[in-house]
Amino acid sequence: MLVKTFGSAVYGVDAATITVEVNICQGQHYFMVGLPDNAVKESWSRVESALRVNKYNMPRIRIIVNLAPADIRKEGSAYDLPIAIGILAASEQIQATHLSKYIIMGELSLDGKLQPIKGALPIAIQAQKDGFEGFILPKQNAREAAIVEGIKIYGVEHIDEVVQFLNDEKELEPLSIKPKDDFFQINDYNAFDFADVKGQENIKRALEIAAAGGHNVILIGPPGAGKTMLAKRMPTILPPLSLQEALETTKIHSVAGKLRKNSSLLYQRPFRSPHHTVSNAALVGGGSNPQPGEISLAHNGVLFLDELPEFKRDVLEVMRQPMEERKVNISRTRFTIDYPANFMLIASMNPCPCGYYNHPEKDCVCAPGVVHKYLNKISGPLLDRIDLHVEVIPVKLEDLSSKRTSEKSEAIRNRVIAARQIQEKRFADSAIHCNAQMATNQTNVFCAIDSASQNLLNNAMKRLGLSARAYERIIRVARTIADLDNSENIKMEHLAEAIQFRSLDRESWAA
Repeated sequence: MLVKTFGSAVYGVDAATITVEVNICQGQHYFMVGLPDNAVKESWSRVESALRVNKYNMPRIRIIVNLAPADIRKEGSAYDLPIAIGILAASEQIQATHLSKYIIMGELSLDGKLQPIKGALPIAIQAQKDGFEGFILPKQNAREAAIVEGIKIYGVEHIDEVVQFLNDEKELEPLSIKPKDDFFQINDYNAFDFADVKGQENIKRALEIAAAGGHNVILIGPPGAGKTMLAKRMPTILPPLSLQEALETTKIHSVAGKLRKNSSLLYQRPFRSPHHTVSNAALVGGGSNPQPGEISLAHNGVLFLDELPEFKRDVLEVMRQPMEERKVNISRTRFTIDYPANFMLIASMNPCPCGYYNHPEKDCVCAPGVVHKYLNKISGPLLDRIDLHVEVIPVKLEDLSSKRTSEKSEAIRNRVIAARQIQEKRFADSAIHCNAQMATNQTNVFCAIDSASQNLLNNAMKRLGLSARAYERIIRVARTIADLDNSENIKMEHLAEAIQFRSLDRESWAA
């Protein structure tokens, strides 16, 4: 007897419906076709054990399983459940009348219990688009899938529940959640706050500008100056995720298997901080079975690269294109995948190998030329793509011991949100959300400057030896500063402040 169940395959951050065809006929042996990987092929042993342990009959005649369309590679262990249900239906141990209504996915333990899967959210989205009535999946992933409206989500813990449900012997209650009801809440960051940071008012100002416009930042200073401490507090001043941003971010983390059990939407912007030994594929995504990299996991959030020169140069260079296009394209012989990568880069570094170049109190012990050589580990094209270059000076002892309280993250965040609201109105007719994402033609329209400001910028370009890309980025930063000042036009003081954030350009550093 031939029956069909339905599963799904995840590619990039999207899914495609897979038809699992099971035919039981005269003969011997078990065949699986349709381009399965090793994890799918191994499902035979898991399925057989789960059926036998739970007193179901495992047919001892020829079983043919086809995963269609056959030209798409099927990966992972989530096909265990649809294959097992297909075998039971084809051997007439359960009813097959309801199988066409549901997407069924889940990894089976040897005793029939279900293990969580990856990509439940994009699978649910695609199932809803394809008109399926429901989605049966492991209970641990049910809240994640229940974000999608218009489809019934059935979270189950054991294969017996699925069998009884399909045989009309047991009712399953579809999970219903309303993420919109509690989504627009102020994110709670109890662990970190800018009020904890003594001094460093100029650095806080730079990070406020970066948060307001979505700009990339590099912090350079000696060990213990507070670079990492400041960077970790960046999420506390970023505006809350919109519902659309939360869905995009959750999809990526779902595909990567990074969501916690029984979680739904991600409400907070991600903060990713990979170690400097990270590989190319781990940073930008890829591998033999492509997965999202750190830059995609930081989508709509912050990617923090601590000790930037310690990263391999080729690892850093692969970020250049994603930083411009805000997505990364992974190409393989048989397919191509796009992963979103709209992240804010925050990098930190010491000014030299010993760490004390330009220190107000300690002497640098590096040999002549070493400072330049150390900085040259970061290529010019990569530095060009970083809008704000901020020198971090150690906090004075009297500031550290001061009892004066610093401004809280909440106050800074309110100013950032106000600036972002201005930008949302400005770009209401386009697909971008902040000043850092502007294209050249938009920069020309929204970042006009007067003749005096133009002369100031021209002089800075000549003295600092800046590139055309740096020219545009300075203007965009000036636009953000004007937004924070609630100014319709970019003034000379806004442009002057933006220009002073280019301290790491080759002509002006370590001269």
